Amino acid sequence: MIVRTTQEITGTDREVADPKGNWVSKRIVLGGDRVGFSFHETTIKAGSVNEFHYANHIEAVWLVEGEGELLDRETGTTYPLAAGTMYMMDKYDRHTVTAKTQLRMLCVFNPPVVGTEVHDADGVYPLVEVPPVEDASGKHRA
Repeated sequence: MIVRTTQEITGTDREVADPKGNWVSKRIVLGGDRVGFSFHETTIKAGSVNEFHYANHIEAVWLVEGEGELLDRETGTTYPLAAGTMYMMDKYDRHTVTAKTQLRMLCVFNPPVVGTEVHDADGVYPLVEVPPVEDASGKHRA
C-alpha cells in the first residue's frame, strides 16, 4: 500500500518545475513504485502558454481547477478547459495548454515516468531504467 500527501512531496526531488516557471509537477507515484503508471499533480501558472508532447507515453489528464484552452497542434482543433474536463493523448499528440486562470490537474502516465526528469523538446523523457528490487529472500522481482 502506498499512502502519500502532496505536502510531503513539496520541496523534494519529486517536485519538478518548468525552467520557465510556468508549471510545477508533484510526482506522487513514479515508476519505482512499481504499479505500472505514474501519477502527478501539476499546477500551471495563469496567463502562461505551454507546449507539451510526450513521445513515449500515453497521458490522461483530469482538470480539477481553473480555466484554459487545449490546442491539438496536429489538427489545429481547440478545446475549452474547465474544472471537470478530462483529456487523453497517445504518444504522438503535440498540444498546447493555455491557462486563463491557474490550472490544477491530475495526470496519469503510462509507461510511468521514472524520476524527476523533464522531457526534451521532442517530447522524450530520458530513458532511465528502474533498478530491480530485492524481496525478503534476496531475489530480484520485476
